Amino acid sequence: MRAGSAVSAAAAAAASPATGVCMKTAGSGRRGICREPGAEPTAAAKRGPRALPVLANLTNNSRVVGLLAQLEKTNTESTESDTARYVTSKILHLAQSQEKTRREMTAKGSTAMEVLLSTLENTKDLQTTLNILSILVELVSGGGGRRASFLVSKGGSQILLQLLVNVSKESPSHEELMVQIHSILAKIGPKDKKFGVKARINGTLNITLNLVKQNLQSHRLVLPCLQLLRIYSANSVNSVSLGKNGVVELMFKIIGPFSKKNSSLMKVALDTLAALLKSKTNARRAVDRGYVQVLLTIYVDWHRHDSRHRNMLIRKGILQSLKSVTNIKLGRKAFTDANGMKILYNTSQECLAVRTLDPLVNTSSLIMRKCFPKNRLPLPTIKSSFHFQLPVIPVTGPVAQLYSLPPEVDDVVDESDDNDDIDLEAENETENEDDLDQNFKNDDIETDINKLKPQQEPGRTIEELKMYEHLFPELIDDFQDYDLISKEPKPFVFEGKVHGPIIVPTAGEEASGNSGNLRKGLAEKENGSPKGDKKATLVDPAKEDIKDNDRTLQHQIGDQNRTTSLVHGLNNDIVKALDRITLQNIPSQTTPGFATGMKKDHGLPLSVLTCTKACPHVATCGNVLFEGRTVQLGKLCCTGVETEDDEDSESNSSVEQTSVEVPDGPTLHDPDLYIEVVKNTKSVPEYSEVAYPDYFGHIPPPFKEPILERPYGVQRTKIAQDIERLIHQSDIIDRVVYDLDNPNYVIPEEGDILKFNSKFESGNLRKVIQIRKNEYDLILNSDINSNHYHQWFYFEVSGMRPGVAYRFNIINCEKSNSQFNYGMQPLMYSVQEALNARPWWIRMGTDICYYKNHFSRSSAAAGGQKGKSYYTITFTVNFPHKDDVCYFAYHYPYTYSTLQMHLQKLESAHNPQQIYFRKDVLCETLSGNSCPLVTITAMPESNYYEHICQFRNRPYVFLSARVHPGETNASWVMKGTLEYLMSNSPTAQSLRESYIFKIIPMLNPDGVINGNHRCSLSGEDLNRQWQSPNPDLHPTIYHAKGLLQYLAAVKRLPLVYCDYHGHSRKKNVFMYGCSIKETVWHTNDNATSCDVVEDMGYRTLPKILSHIAPAFCMSSCSFVVEKSKESTARVVVWREIGVQRSYTMESTLCGCDQGKYKGLQIGTRELEEMGAKFCVGLLRLKRLTSPLEYNMPSSLLDFENDLIESSCKVTSPTTYVLDEDEPRFLEEVDYSAESNDELDIELVENAGDYEPSAQEEVLSDSELSRTYLP
Repeated sequence: MRAGSAVSAAAAAAASPATGVCMKTAGSGRRGICREPGAEPTAAAKRGPRALPVLANLTNNSRVVGLLAQLEKTNTESTESDTARYVTSKILHLAQSQEKTRREMTAKGSTAMEVLLSTLENTKDLQTTLNILSILVELVSGGGGRRASFLVSKGGSQILLQLLVNVSKESPSHEELMVQIHSILAKIGPKDKKFGVKARINGTLNITLNLVKQNLQSHRLVLPCLQLLRIYSANSVNSVSLGKNGVVELMFKIIGPFSKKNSSLMKVALDTLAALLKSKTNARRAVDRGYVQVLLTIYVDWHRHDSRHRNMLIRKGILQSLKSVTNIKLGRKAFTDANGMKILYNTSQECLAVRTLDPLVNTSSLIMRKCFPKNRLPLPTIKSSFHFQLPVIPVTGPVAQLYSLPPEVDDVVDESDDNDDIDLEAENETENEDDLDQNFKNDDIETDINKLKPQQEPGRTIEELKMYEHLFPELIDDFQDYDLISKEPKPFVFEGKVHGPIIVPTAGEEASGNSGNLRKGLAEKENGSPKGDKKATLVDPAKEDIKDNDRTLQHQIGDQNRTTSLVHGLNNDIVKALDRITLQNIPSQTTPGFATGMKKDHGLPLSVLTCTKACPHVATCGNVLFEGRTVQLGKLCCTGVETEDDEDSESNSSVEQTSVEVPDGPTLHDPDLYIEVVKNTKSVPEYSEVAYPDYFGHIPPPFKEPILERPYGVQRTKIAQDIERLIHQSDIIDRVVYDLDNPNYVIPEEGDILKFNSKFESGNLRKVIQIRKNEYDLILNSDINSNHYHQWFYFEVSGMRPGVAYRFNIINCEKSNSQFNYGMQPLMYSVQEALNARPWWIRMGTDICYYKNHFSRSSAAAGGQKGKSYYTITFTVNFPHKDDVCYFAYHYPYTYSTLQMHLQKLESAHNPQQIYFRKDVLCETLSGNSCPLVTITAMPESNYYEHICQFRNRPYVFLSARVHPGETNASWVMKGTLEYLMSNSPTAQSLRESYIFKIIPMLNPDGVINGNHRCSLSGEDLNRQWQSPNPDLHPTIYHAKGLLQYLAAVKRLPLVYCDYHGHSRKKNVFMYGCSIKETVWHTNDNATSCDVVEDMGYRTLPKILSHIAPAFCMSSCSFVVEKSKESTARVVVWREIGVQRSYTMESTLCGCDQGKYKGLQIGTRELEEMGAKFCVGLLRLKRLTSPLEYNMPSSLLDFENDLIESSCKVTSPTTYVLDEDEPRFLEEVDYSAESNDELDIELVENAGDYEPSAQEEVLSDSELSRTYLP
């Protein structure tokens, strides 16, 4: 039966001559029609059916129109009330029986609602009033809320509230009327934004409240009254007013222990209570009266008795009330004092087995997390462990504030946080997300047309810019001193020396003696080796005298390839004494022999494959001695590859060899060269160790790595384990096992404790605390001269046992969400695997999630906001080898020394007659490291004038990368670009002949070296300094901008500028560009948007890439200019320098959800491919922008045919129609999107549907991209 049909019997009274209704009003006699059953009907009543003879033959829809017309007529004429009663009863009958009637009455343009409301306002007849209320209930009960909104728009709220006031004046009040009025108000109230205010002004709050107080036994009346009270309470002023009149106490009279009766009433009362307790005043009142304990007791009672789980909504209602009352500090204290943590923990654990009870588990988890006492990070200060004194202190900004803080100030947590009630309702709850999305307005989009228009500003005078002339020798060189006679292209092959392998020390006999044959030794630890331990030695097998009876490492070295064999079966005891391989000059000494026992790797999930690339670890560290300071390699793995038994391998078994072939092409990794480069790299902590992954190098693994499927319930399981720390405190070890802040800290020697280290280039790990036997809390270091930006990590772990699940929690992350929640895994590098010819980083870890924790951020670390928490990345790892040395990283590491090594290898290997390659120093960084600037183009065909002119007039392409140190993927993309540009392929040669490339591959060397995530040593985000860079604080940005200003000054504006970045919260690779038209369109000023005339060429390169690069996604691209990005490279180069195609290219840290790599995590192979595809895209762009002067053999471009034609219907220049970036999980994931940090502002770049004009739709590719080169 429909809502409202409950009173259909009363409504039918009007049509039945055998019924009658009486109604009294205060101060008056009877009104309306009063007739006893069985009495003769009046003449008017008799005439009723004959009053509308025409209507009988009309269609149903026409009948309702006619009835409404008749009803409207009765309003204007003083006719007898029985006519209105009869007509409304007929309308009610039609409304109850036919959806068509309901649709017609609420259709746009219908006057039905006005007629009904007018009649309701004017009638004095009870039955007519009831009929109309029943009709309204029928109308608003369907339609998905639209009809309720329609009723509100016709003034229904005010009329009904006034009716409630009038009816309440009668004594006694008519129950049926009250039920109907409250029922319909409860339906339309949520659709009226001003409903709470209207109710308060009309004085209906206490009317409803008193009705409940006086009719507690009349459940039929109390139910709609409670529903209306809940809607009243959405207004905070109303909530407080009701609280003063005893509404909280009243609710606790209704709710109670488990009962099979009146469950619907209990449910509504709990919903009302939860709404009321959102008011802090009411919450305090509830706490003062001990109601928190009452709620917990009631919850436990319902939990115990509701064995069939039929009353889950009541149980959730109790939890919602607890959730509301614990928003205040007093409520949280009362909850913990009443043992609430343990009660909810135990009950939620019992609910885990039943999937339908997940809402109870999730709400319990949320309450417990809220009430978990806020902890301070166990740090002396949140400032970085490393200090670097700046040459100039900024006058304003976070760095200035950091320097102005008195030393005695505790910046880890604010004491004031404990005194303030924190409104924690900023939790991003699922039920509110849709409303928030609809109401979201992006105020960050630039709306000032004058600011949007590019305005080239020289910035510096020509005289000042002349300092950059020497960095553009290609513009003035006449090549008269070059031998440019045409020759066969020099093969792109490295001619470097071939080295022997690293020898891993093992137990064995003492070598008999000829120490003169040894060229390199292993330095003892500074405190000396333990007595009886053998010293490991680095041997040059090419020079070593090998005897048959010695257990040595066999080797074989060819001219163009090298084969290595690695010693297996290493003695555990000896190697455990080995701490660091120190690469320094020491006297020759007697060396231990080497065991040859060797076993295959067992139990490893990776395939054992013959490596098809050069294996970098086979090189020794070389004879070149370090000058000045020592550089060490990290700890070697302690047992090599496991043997089948535990006994030391003493037998003369044969050596198993692993062949590593050199590929046809070169490898840019050279361990010897890397060590040489590291010597010149200057770090603030003065690192003396080298991480093995950086020494051995990385090659992409030969298998796919799918995006990890998130296990159901993993987040709440981890949170429950965190809550156990509070409930079972005796189980917590809480022992510090690594601490950068305490230089005198001694690493525990117990065998079952993991050892940690991060004291190497790009390393970041500040402190480690052992929580349980196999669980560790990790704290990251802040960026230098900053107190936040914790995201990048890179550290070493050793001392592990296989078959043990180790849980790692990084507890001081700051972003409110992460791709770790969407299938991304951390990276792990195993030294044992590298020694087994598998030198690669792999995605590793299970049970991964990212969530808000109970560690409090101080306002200093949260941009002045109080009460914010840190976030935890948690992951679990099972190590494949015993006593291995493993490294973990946020993303594939790429150090500054690696870049310098790669550039040196590229320079030494290129053909100078074919490729013009220069490596200059743009400037020095704050700590004295050089910032490399690379120039690449093709050599002129000859030194004849026309060839030199063609060479000099090639358009420039300006590329930069790695302004943010934690975005290491940008460097791998840049590596792909550099290698492609230096390759011998015909397309690469054509590309070099088309452009001059100016490349700054690492804009922030200091940040990279010191393990920062976002900033340079100045403590500032360098990509927010392009508008006004300071030469003393931001030298790389100052001079990079100077180069671009110089090009603009000499009329050689780059065709393309692109800054390579990484994105932590999106998938795929995509671009951000700059467009006035699209920015204006996003402000919803469509008229202005239509007036803007703009060359659409900025879209061409992204379109090209979306067709040729598998990882690239056009639908994620955006060309909107935001206020918060006005000082970034992309916007400044576009606006001030005047480069139309100015881009940021963002590469995912996670993986792809479209194209060839859909469902896979991204690796270095895909990133390098993206860098190469970017180059191919530039080649296609060249054809489109200057088709006349560019004649490339068509055979080279077959793969590019029909490149730009899209099969997708474009609905917006910013985005294709695409599903949400991330699907929701089945479980509620509480991310708490509360962050307002600048780096966290992710604009709604894909919002809306832009409809291009017809002219834009039909433009060809060449027309879209036409531009005139200088």
